[in-house]
Amino acid sequence: MAESSRRRPPLSLLIAVSAVGPLALNVYMPSMPGFVRVFDTDFATVQLTLTMFVIAFAPGQLLYGPLSDRFGRKPVLLGGLGLYLVGTGICLVAPTIHALILGRFVQGLGSCSGMVLARAIVRDVYPREETARVLAYVIMTMVTAPMLAPTLGAYIELWFGWRTISLLLLATGGAALVAAHGLLGETAGTLGAPPRAEELARSAVRLLARRDFHGYAFQIAFVSGVFFNFVGAAPYVMVNLMGLQPSDYALAFILVAGMFMVGNLGAGLVTVRIGADRTIRIGSLVTLLGALAQAALFAAGAFGPLTMVGAMAAMAVGHGLSQPAAFAGVVSVDPARAGTAAGVAGFLQWAVGALGSLLMGLLLADTATPMVASMLAFSFLSYAAHRAGVRG
Repeated sequence: MAESSRRRPPLSLLIAVSAVGPLALNVYMPSMPGFVRVFDTDFATVQLTLTMFVIAFAPGQLLYGPLSDRFGRKPVLLGGLGLYLVGTGICLVAPTIHALILGRFVQGLGSCSGMVLARAIVRDVYPREETARVLAYVIMTMVTAPMLAPTLGAYIELWFGWRTISLLLLATGGAALVAAHGLLGETAGTLGAPPRAEELARSAVRLLARRDFHGYAFQIAFVSGVFFNFVGAAPYVMVNLMGLQPSDYALAFILVAGMFMVGNLGAGLVTVRIGADRTIRIGSLVTLLGALAQAALFAAGAFGPLTMVGAMAAMAVGHGLSQPAAFAGVVSVDPARAGTAAGVAGFLQWAVGALGSLLMGLLLADTATPMVASMLAFSFLSYAAHRAGVRG
């Protein structure tokens, strides 16, 4: 099926299904302290409502891509969104904390379908360079969901109670499913026989054996590690080490997220003109220079809230510039396995990001050295991965 013959779905639909997961991930966070009282439990158990969502969300991406390469994008996306609604329904009526944890796991497993398949669908219907431009706008708009979700969840809990959050997710997820059913045509090419587990594994291994796939997928994974380092370490560094207020970190996060969106906008404007690979190289270099500047300031004793946030803002611009073009590269390495490629790259992105956050939890104590060093290492690995994997 030629790209031009496939009906392009509305961009707003791709944004909506991509935002389902990030919205569900963050919207319950303000309610988590209250779950201790509501379910008469401890916070370590409540934390599992977030942990189990992420545990399902990351590897779940490995399933949807290969399944969509075999069965088609539309039925697999509808199945994932349906599973998300089932999980949200469990959360709505959960009588115990364990039922809520189960609901969050099912939510995570279903919600990741939108992020994976939106990227594959864009690759199905757009040429490569235009894929990067469209993904830039999808990611730029999608990033507002995790920015706004905690505030939205806090006010809904305050005014109507925490279970109303699940009603909101049911409404938005149901609307996304209905819209996908009505507006999305099948965009995948020739579909194969029902996949077996070993076939799915072989398809992923074939991609992982390609150097050019490494150049895109590991660039995404390592640059995401930079961002997850910031998310995992900055609250501790700013509040515990610098003596600032939690609200100061919230403002810093909004600024960094805003600069990431600026980078996405830049990617949408320049990728078609200069090409995806050059855009990735420029973005990776900007991220690396931001990390080098932060390390130099730290070594010189000039490390403070403004210099830290300023350096991270530069890194976020580079991250936002490179990520859409890199995802366009991922799904273009082997168009017949675009769904598999999107799933594997998404899994690597979340796995490395989770590793970055875990490292910060283990290493941070009375100095910001682990954060500065780790961000520099991840930014260098991101730049090196693309340079080594994609030459010329």
